[in-house]
Amino acid sequence: MKRLLRRPALEMPRLEMPRLGLPAFRLRILVRSVFLLLAAATVALSVVLLKEEKERAWQSYQNGFKRSQSEVMARLRHPSGQLALLNAHIQGQGATPLAPLLLPYAAIDFDDQNKAQQAVEMAGCAVQYPDGATACAAIGNNPYAGGFIYLVGSFYAGELVARERGALDLAAVHRARVTLDMRGTTSRWVAPFEALPPQGSIQTRGRLTGFADVGEEALDVRARPVRDFRGWLWQSNACRDPAGTAPGCLRRTFYSIRLPVELFREALFGKQPLVWPPEDLGSMRVRVEMLGPGNSSVLFDSNTPGAQPAASLADVARSLLPGEKVQIRKLGSSEQDALTLRGTEVEAGPTAPWLIRLISWLPLDLQGPGEAKVQEVPAGLDILDTPLGNYAVTFTGNLRGVEQGLAVVATRMSWYLGAMLAAIALAWLAVEVGLLRRVTALTRRAAAVSYNVQDGHIGPRLGDLDVSDLRGSDELGILAGGLADLLQRVKDDIQREQLRAQQERDMWHAVGHEIMSPLQSLMVLHGGPGDPGHRYVQRMQQAVHVLYGTASPAEALQAADLPQGRLDLDAFLRHVADNAHFAGIGNVVYQGGTGPVVVRADEFALEDVVTHILGNADRYRPAGTAITLTLKASESTASATLHNQGSTIEEDLLGRIFELGVSDPSLPTPPGGSEHRGQGLFVAKTYMAKMGGTVNARNTDDGVAFTLTFQRLG
Repeated sequence: MKRLLRRPALEMPRLEMPRLGLPAFRLRILVRSVFLLLAAATVALSVVLLKEEKERAWQSYQNGFKRSQSEVMARLRHPSGQLALLNAHIQGQGATPLAPLLLPYAAIDFDDQNKAQQAVEMAGCAVQYPDGATACAAIGNNPYAGGFIYLVGSFYAGELVARERGALDLAAVHRARVTLDMRGTTSRWVAPFEALPPQGSIQTRGRLTGFADVGEEALDVRARPVRDFRGWLWQSNACRDPAGTAPGCLRRTFYSIRLPVELFREALFGKQPLVWPPEDLGSMRVRVEMLGPGNSSVLFDSNTPGAQPAASLADVARSLLPGEKVQIRKLGSSEQDALTLRGTEVEAGPTAPWLIRLISWLPLDLQGPGEAKVQEVPAGLDILDTPLGNYAVTFTGNLRGVEQGLAVVATRMSWYLGAMLAAIALAWLAVEVGLLRRVTALTRRAAAVSYNVQDGHIGPRLGDLDVSDLRGSDELGILAGGLADLLQRVKDDIQREQLRAQQERDMWHAVGHEIMSPLQSLMVLHGGPGDPGHRYVQRMQQAVHVLYGTASPAEALQAADLPQGRLDLDAFLRHVADNAHFAGIGNVVYQGGTGPVVVRADEFALEDVVTHILGNADRYRPAGTAITLTLKASESTASATLHNQGSTIEEDLLGRIFELGVSDPSLPTPPGGSEHRGQGLFVAKTYMAKMGGTVNARNTDDGVAFTLTFQRLG
């Protein structure tokens, strides 16, 4: 016997989602567009401000470039600038030992302290020493007027001790010692101080009379002064230390010396073309020593280390901005002989490469009245007039430096821009996830319900709508929570209504099922075609079939009440065997008992139980075999066994055949069109339980046996 388990279930079809139009998403599109426009406006504002800042920086740089150009030209036209330009070829050799510099003047009026000092200070040729002393070694730019080497400077000394005329001992007086290395020869002079009467505000002054230095501290009797060697000493009256007192305090002493250079004189009057300044000027070396009384008293030595060099083109280059370039070329010379000065490079801050490219890409719009757009690197050209000729000075600006400086600032500001964009993105994300997405979900689900309930099937279709996941503590969450609670109440009401309808169908089915059994017997009793009751019984059976096919009897049978009575089970089974053929079940044999057996049972309910079991046995027994009824009794119980031959029940179904819905789908549909619902054995078990008995089934060697057990009454 094959059985299949089938249970009724409440099904909720999936909601069909309608295709929403553009107006349904208008709010979401508007909000997203606003955030996108806000982000784009922030970026555009940053780019516009960067472009305006570039224009302002470019205008400022142009003005600064013009000022820088004017300042450089002013310094180059100044004697110190011309001195640096005229001696550019010997720069970088160090401050000491002294090398004669070419002056922007034709010569120095060395006999006048003020003029000599002013000329040196304006030219900036003085080398500065750590103790405050100075020294300038130079030649004039006119060989006819200044074919000499000038030594001008100052040092600190106590009260000067002068040489008396005719004195030969030089160790007891202040003196100057000068050494010149030039073209492989060395010339030395020693010049003792010879005092002269005071003049003006200068209390102490005198000559430096030059003699050829032979390495002795005393002059030879035959020694004669060098004719073209000229020198002067002037000593101030003010002490170096304000707290000092005369005559022992140190005072600034100014010296001015003109050295005769025979080689210059020979070149001047020689047959070869005169080259001025001398090409070997940078290789000449001069040393000046100022000695006091005593053999080892050195007041000043020009070879003292730590000296700061004279003015150079590096000082001029300091006026240039980073990246700017100045090219100085003597007119008539080649490009290779040009001098190039560059502004001091400063280490720029960190920059983003993409910002530099962006700034370079931004156009400059500085168009004004009568002006064209400026995008090229600024440049300028000036002519510098010097005693040795004219020079072309070319200035080149550095727009790249402006962009790099702007990129450094923009890089720092880009963090703020990034923070603003991040804040906009976070705000959009919060609105999108916390509001728009939930509104969209609620809109879609509500639209789906509205779309699906229009055909009237609100019950099953509404079951798929669930908005409980949109609950929250905010306004939308409270609205979604209220809607979820409302929908849940509607779903509960619908489900209760469905269960009530199901119970009604089960009750009608139970009533129809119970009526079908006696109607089957009436159909047998009135089965003749001429019997007038046959037609009416058939109509009743058809009506019950209509009710029977609408539902299952689970709730109806469970709610049925059976009267408790006394029944002679032996007589009942004998009556069933004798009249089974009236219900269409033939060859039912009762193997009689020993006498009356009274049990607790209801006659009509027990008849339904036995009829269902006999009907089940009749369907599965082989044709021509009998169904046997047997009775056994004990002092407290009695049992009736119904046995049929045929196929056995599968072991996994033995415990389930009395459940509602277990049926064999392979059985043919009985007359009338009603299907087998697996209800007969369920009715038998239910009725036996209500009568205080039990029913069970077991497989035998040749078939199946059902045993009904009752409580025996005395």
